[in-house]
Amino acid sequence: MRILLLAHSFNSLTQRLWVELEAAGHAVSLELDVNDAVTLEAVELAQPDIIIAPFLKRAIPEAVWKNHTCLVVHPGPVGDRGPAALDWAVMNGAESWGVTVLQAEAEMDAGPVWASRTFPLRPATKSSLYRNEVTEAAVEAVLEALGKPTPHRPGQTLWRPAMTQADRAIDWQSDDTTTVLRKLRAADGSPGVLDGEYYLFDGHPADGLSGPPGTWIGQQDGRLARATNDGAVWIGRMRRAEKASLKLPAAQVLPGAADLPVIPGHHDIWYDERHGVGYLHFPFHNGAMSTDQCQRLHQAFVTATSRPTKVICLMGGLDFWSNGIHLSTIEAALSPADESWRNINAMNDLCQAIITCGSHLTIAALHGNAGAGGVFMALAADMVLARAGIILNPHYKGMGNLYGSEYWTYLLPKRCGRLKAEQVVQARLPMGTVQAMELGLIDGIFPGTPQEFRARVVAQAESLATAIDMDAKLAAKRLARIADEAEKPLADYRAEELERMKLNFYGFDPSYHVARWNFIRRVPKSRTPLYLARHRQK
Repeated sequence: MRILLLAHSFNSLTQRLWVELEAAGHAVSLELDVNDAVTLEAVELAQPDIIIAPFLKRAIPEAVWKNHTCLVVHPGPVGDRGPAALDWAVMNGAESWGVTVLQAEAEMDAGPVWASRTFPLRPATKSSLYRNEVTEAAVEAVLEALGKPTPHRPGQTLWRPAMTQADRAIDWQSDDTTTVLRKLRAADGSPGVLDGEYYLFDGHPADGLSGPPGTWIGQQDGRLARATNDGAVWIGRMRRAEKASLKLPAAQVLPGAADLPVIPGHHDIWYDERHGVGYLHFPFHNGAMSTDQCQRLHQAFVTATSRPTKVICLMGGLDFWSNGIHLSTIEAALSPADESWRNINAMNDLCQAIITCGSHLTIAALHGNAGAGGVFMALAADMVLARAGIILNPHYKGMGNLYGSEYWTYLLPKRCGRLKAEQVVQARLPMGTVQAMELGLIDGIFPGTPQEFRARVVAQAESLATAIDMDAKLAAKRLARIADEAEKPLADYRAEELERMKLNFYGFDPSYHVARWNFIRRVPKSRTPLYLARHRQK
């Protein structure tokens, strides 16, 4: 079947559908929703059997939905209508929610229903729910819809309007911690909660802390604690309420934050161990790793290697394992080029420590998506295990033809061969776990929820740690590293990669800096890249 995806951006759900539809044997192409004329032209060129809209911010043109079957993925249960479905679900503390695949008509979200799914709504941010439960439900519902069932119209519908900042506003004097967290979670990662001169993001409970409601009471690793009327919350990210401002660690945005006391609380890196296995967690916001975070994670890893364990599991976070260097902190630096250089070298130091670790077997446990340098950091481990359904983007070129480092020129060919490695980084396309395993980029796929995935990872790691041949495996690992180093030193790979990166950062071509500026500020693309708009390649 010829399928045209119509989307506002190539977001996580759209990428997952691209991967799943291709795996199901469909011919998939994508057009970004720039304007009606571009959409009409795309439909004429693509001649699709069906159009699927996973993520739109405007209505599909009438000339399109009247003449073609257009299926809209709505992140709400059957009968729910409106542009802020998931926001309202989180804000109101719904116990369950759903996804509906419906046919586009004149009235928004009121067309015939082709398929739907429901799921329990865990207490989490809107963005986390979208990347996990909503995406899983949407994939199942879209695949069912393509089986051409008999559509039906819901008996009753409920229109929910767009959520305003007045709806989201926090009253620090009267809102308890639960209410504050719901408001923050319903606005994360966009648009945030407007609070005076700032937008607030990335809220977490601050157990055991309290103070006068509304006051800032402490800091820790870039986060700030703010008191509610019955406790406190951690605010991880903020931006000024002005055009083109950057979302940054809260302590970098709020004046006077450096004077707040440093207090223990919600950590972005932590370690635990059991039965000969160490687990290093780093659920960095959006998977981005700043220079400071890379350095702290590097030190945490080195410390973990000194423990009397046999296996170290690099756990990442629920939503993302890692997406590489932190473009926001780079953009905010006095010299983005210099901060890019510091950040990539800190990433490389971390990757080098993982590659050269001879005391332990290392496992990269990918609960969530990974992109760019984060994928190659995972390949630095001895074993890569991935949760079924996550998406990998093992390439850099989409960020202004960035060359990339993290020893990818060593790690990727070692996994899949030089020819396929070049094809992977040039393709700029998302990759599912099945394809990644076929290429040799990952070693195992475990289905299920993140909790079920973790249980499988723990079982695998403990089995390795107690295996009678563990010492032999470690000896073989050290010998292999010695052989690789003799063939070509790691320092040479790094120097060659960084020479290319230096041109990206300091050279005459500003493509990387322009692409980063647009990405951070969510500037919509003016056209669809040809590697996605396959209907325009002819």
